[in-house]
Amino acid sequence: MKVTVENKKGLNKDVKVFIDKKTMSTYMDEKYEEIKGTVNLKGFRPGKVPREILKRQFGKAVFSEVLDKVLKDTSAKALEENKIKPAGQPKLDLKTYGEDKELEYVLSVTELPKIDTKGIANIKFDQYTVKIDSSETDKRIKEIAKNQPNFKEVSSETKAKEGDLVVLDYTATVDGQPFKGSEGKNTQLTLGKDLFLKGFDNQLIGVKKDDSKIVDAVLPENFPDKELVNKKAKFNCKILAVKKSEEVKINDDFAKNLGAKDLEDLRKLISKQINDEYKNSLDRLSKNQILKELEKFKVDEIPENLIDEEIKILSQGMSEDDEKKSRKNFEEIAKKRIKTGLILNEFGEQNQIKVDEQELQNEIQKQLRMMPGQEKMVMDFYQKNPSAVASLRGTVYEEKIINLIKDKAKVNKKEISKDEAEKILKQSQKQQLDQELKDQRKPEKKVETKKSNENKAKLKPSKTKSPAKKTKKVSKK
Repeated sequence: MKVTVENKKGLNKDVKVFIDKKTMSTYMDEKYEEIKGTVNLKGFRPGKVPREILKRQFGKAVFSEVLDKVLKDTSAKALEENKIKPAGQPKLDLKTYGEDKELEYVLSVTELPKIDTKGIANIKFDQYTVKIDSSETDKRIKEIAKNQPNFKEVSSETKAKEGDLVVLDYTATVDGQPFKGSEGKNTQLTLGKDLFLKGFDNQLIGVKKDDSKIVDAVLPENFPDKELVNKKAKFNCKILAVKKSEEVKINDDFAKNLGAKDLEDLRKLISKQINDEYKNSLDRLSKNQILKELEKFKVDEIPENLIDEEIKILSQGMSEDDEKKSRKNFEEIAKKRIKTGLILNEFGEQNQIKVDEQELQNEIQKQLRMMPGQEKMVMDFYQKNPSAVASLRGTVYEEKIINLIKDKAKVNKKEISKDEAEKILKQSQKQQLDQELKDQRKPEKKVETKKSNENKAKLKPSKTKSPAKKTKKVSKK
């Protein structure tokens, strides 16, 4: 194989590959020998079919298969040996090919730019830890206790009031006839929440244990039996118990019910929980700081095919006119994103960062935990969508790279209070929103500016040069 590389313009290269006739014949011979033992033709024993007959019967298919294999193997080798990393799929142009001929083709490649990552060690970023005050922990525990149901049964003479829990059995009828689902045993209703049927709770206010009560209620729109929707039903209720809510005592038993060893252990767990809630958001701030610093790195040229692909993503769902107006702004955003991605990827390759299957499965499990009750749906989604798994792998890969950058860069550790954390996060959120609004307004402003310049040009033609700028273009591959 003979390879020559011709620099066309910027990152564009033509890689010319030549494979002599003898080498191509060797590939063909190997393929014919491979199929010889598998072909069954009438009049010939297996493995004894002459080459000429095989060629007559299967020549085109054999050559096509050999050509695909040779192109795949040699093109990858040609790029690897010349240390060319393509930005996107190279364009292949066959010059000479055919059975009993040499093979000559040209790969038109847009190369990834060379990236210098030495400056990563000089990146500065803030790393926050939140000091959780004991009062904050106690406040959270009290909120948990307040939401824990703690009902105690009262005497048979005590009447139920709003907020009490009533336990009852019931049988129901519509027009004197029972229906499917018309019976309930040990049904528990917290009066005032109206979670059973509209107006049902109010009719139970004042009942006592062992009372019988007829309650009238209208069956709802979502009742399973459509013929009974909006029908008036009579519920014959037998009151089994009336329970009143009592304040939960915050002690070791309370802590054990929540899975902690004791109250002190619960305080530690809650403190960590609060810290983690802020840590995730503050870690994202640290990551954004690093990404902003990477945007300042110099990259001589960004491949235009990557810019075009990114702009397509940014302009999805837009009208053609809006896309044209936003083109220049999208180009700026695309270049920043691509540059940052190229730097991260180069740093990842230099440090041999990879994502193994166990790490990928751990991330999927993390996604499942975030959507309780929908685990099967999420798992099915990933099993049926390889692109989603690839995207998840990319997320894990990026996080591993960011974590390595944090290890190598210059960290400014800050311990802050919960209030300070909230203030920082609120300020960051405002800055992000302001930037998004600024990006949205940019295209309109630029269009207005351009119109303004055109008007000035009409007023003063003798002093104004054409405002059009030549854009450096790279041919698409």
